[in-house]
Amino acid sequence: MKVALVGNPNTGKSTLFNVLTGLNQKVGNFPGVTVDKKTGVCKLPDKRVAQIIDLPGTYSLYPKSKDETIVFEVLADRGSSSFPDVVVVVVDATNLKRNLLLYTQVADLKIPVVIALNMMDLASKSGIVINVDALSEKLGVQIIPISARQGSNLDKLKQAIAFTSKQPLQKDTINVSDLAPGLISKIKDELLVDSPYAALQMAHQHENLRFLPADKSERIEELEKEFSFHSDTSKATETIARYNFINEVLAETVIAGPKQTKKSVTNKIDQILTHKIWGFLIFFLLLFVIFQAIFAWSEVPMSLIEGAFVWLTTIVHENLPAGVLTDLLSDGIIAGLSGVLVFIPQIAILFAFISVLEDTGYMARVTFMMDKVMRKVGLNGKSVVPMIGSLACAVPSIMSARNIESWKDRMITIMVVPLISCSARLPVYTVLISLVVPDKMIGGFLNMQGIVLMGMYLISVLAAILAALAFKYILKAKERGYFIMELPVYRMPRWDNVLLTMFEKVKTFVFEAGKVIIAISIVLWALSNYGPPGKRAEVERKYQSPQVINQYSPEDLELHKSSELLESSYAGVVGKFIEPAIIPLGYDWKIGIALITSFAAREVFVGTMATIYSVSDDEAHISSVTDKMRNAKNATTGLPVFTLASSFSLMIFYAFAMQCISTIAIVYRETKSWKWPLIQFTYMTVLAYVSSWVVFNLLK
Repeated sequence: MKVALVGNPNTGKSTLFNVLTGLNQKVGNFPGVTVDKKTGVCKLPDKRVAQIIDLPGTYSLYPKSKDETIVFEVLADRGSSSFPDVVVVVVDATNLKRNLLLYTQVADLKIPVVIALNMMDLASKSGIVINVDALSEKLGVQIIPISARQGSNLDKLKQAIAFTSKQPLQKDTINVSDLAPGLISKIKDELLVDSPYAALQMAHQHENLRFLPADKSERIEELEKEFSFHSDTSKATETIARYNFINEVLAETVIAGPKQTKKSVTNKIDQILTHKIWGFLIFFLLLFVIFQAIFAWSEVPMSLIEGAFVWLTTIVHENLPAGVLTDLLSDGIIAGLSGVLVFIPQIAILFAFISVLEDTGYMARVTFMMDKVMRKVGLNGKSVVPMIGSLACAVPSIMSARNIESWKDRMITIMVVPLISCSARLPVYTVLISLVVPDKMIGGFLNMQGIVLMGMYLISVLAAILAALAFKYILKAKERGYFIMELPVYRMPRWDNVLLTMFEKVKTFVFEAGKVIIAISIVLWALSNYGPPGKRAEVERKYQSPQVINQYSPEDLELHKSSELLESSYAGVVGKFIEPAIIPLGYDWKIGIALITSFAAREVFVGTMATIYSVSDDEAHISSVTDKMRNAKNATTGLPVFTLASSFSLMIFYAFAMQCISTIAIVYRETKSWKWPLIQFTYMTVLAYVSSWVVFNLLK
């Protein structure tokens, strides 16, 4: 059984989806379009299983963005695999008048409907009294009053879904056929459309409907001319008629309206949190707390995970026979895994904070505050959503930019979003910071490592803003963007939702990034253990000569031999080839290999370091990846590889470089041209190289 959740933004639709589906969720794309498709599984009282589809939030079926177009497409295309058996319209009980507009449109599509009257707890606190039975009778649908956040009445909602009639029983809201009588009748007959309202919507939207063949779209265009159909006039007439109907219904079913108070709690809080001075100070203070916590709270679990992998590697070497398979397991697979799993605590902490800020309604205020700042650099407030989202990942953030109506604002947003430091860069930053920044407290409560980490994120934001300012003058467009956003009321975070978000993000990091990292670790292990036969044989002969054997202790002899064998491997050949280009940045050939492998995913850097240093290690020197990098020495100078200058240079390179194949691919899909990803890759690579060179030469 397929159930679609439909509703306005901020009605609690996603919260209801999470409660109904729990951990049985997955995120994909709607067929043929890069719009997020969240689906989940829910058990119903009649033992059936329902597939819940969370459709993008929209105020009406007349779309203003690609996301909103999906809602009508799913509800109108009866041949689609996503077409629902039941539509649950999630309605905010504190704002019935506006929410019922979408309901009346969905109801007139003649699909079985259930209304989930959400936020009943807030309605009661506001003094709003709704006669649910009378409202249900007026509309001819089941209405279940719920509170998704508190989990109340969800069993009744599941029961209503399970026992909804297969035939739509809702009453007509307006006389749709009167809006365009001849046109609607013709479209219904020729295109075999079931409901008059679906036929009318096709007249409005046929150019953008993917399920409609080109010849049928052209036929609708001909019919519009034949009947002198004016889309804007029809929409206005329809909207007025719908609100007249809604006003009549609410006049007889809402017994008491909201209490008239001078200032609500939300307004009082907003006076501080969205203040033009205090608002920004509080936001930066929150960022400061988040990055302090990422280091302070993750230290113990990260140490435990590192210790566990050192122990596991030791066990493998002690209990398995020496050979290729043992080396592959310990130096390839286990080393690659350690580069992924050790950062789980920091990823979890970051997403816990982001989830709390979103769940409380604060993140929407940040978007609102940043609108004026964004406009000065050629963006608008809607650009903040992708930019904040990029703290997690640039790919979905670039996809979310299609909500921006202005082509210029949208393109600038897409071009600068990858500069914002994503969660994939977090492992790179933290391992390098832990190498060169002392774990000291300033003033008894400020952690130096946390301050540097926050600085890296602020640098990335500043770079994105400056890049946007440059593109503002490069890209030419006449239209002006606008920013409309509804600010939700403040609420306490739902901790089960926060935990669910943490779990989902960590799972994505481990399984999506982990698959890439382990695969690359195995390939890298092979490239590091094998090489041109002549070169490796020469190294073997060198370290068998009595002169060299007498020169070193047995321990040092093994280390020097491992290092030279790695240098003569295929990985070493590639690293040595690109070394002249990266020496000015303070990097050696081993870091060069990591730069190449990181193009699959930035976090591969740590796994690459773990694998390379594991290959050059021996069984007597099993240690964590951090210790291996800390003890790494330059073969020529004998100095540490990761100095303050080279580490900060490397962090800056990773902050600015376009090292993510997925991001390049999604920019191509969104812009439908290779021109933009190539421009993006070029300017970010040049910016990364020049900035890293400057930082290295200033600090060395």
